[in-house]
Amino acid sequence: MRGVCCSACFTLLMVAGCNDAQARLVPRDRIVNDAIPAPLTSTPGDAEAGANVFASRGGGHCVLCHQVDGLDAPFQGNVGPVLTDVGSRLSPGQIRLRIVDYELIRPGVLMPSYYRTHNLYQVSEAEAGRPVLPAQSVEDLVAYLSNLKD
Repeated sequence: MRGVCCSACFTLLMVAGCNDAQARLVPRDRIVNDAIPAPLTSTPGDAEAGANVFASRGGGHCVLCHQVDGLDAPFQGNVGPVLTDVGSRLSPGQIRLRIVDYELIRPGVLMPSYYRTHNLYQVSEAEAGRPVLPAQSVEDLVAYLSNLKD
């Protein structure tokens, strides 16, 4: 019985893994090391729009966990790293991957995956199958954060 159970579990995991790969908004072959080098859209990111996504509750609300010196926001969090000079530390592709799905780099991380629809839990039916941010908002955030340099 144990062999049958293990075989069934293995098959279930393999099927789940196949479905997971099909559901990815960014295929694994677009990820190079710890980056997604190519933009998600053909329209370049807008840094000003990205600042709005960063700070607004209706956008990414990144300011809830992160801080950027000089940003006009009434509250800035301290759960995540300070991002004041993130553009000096990370390439646009590295920033993009961290926004898209940081769990690929650091499994179990608290940061939400903003452009992912697979393996999510407690998602309302209205939001199922939709990423938190559209691709253009991700690119706007990448433009904004890439400009933050010391």
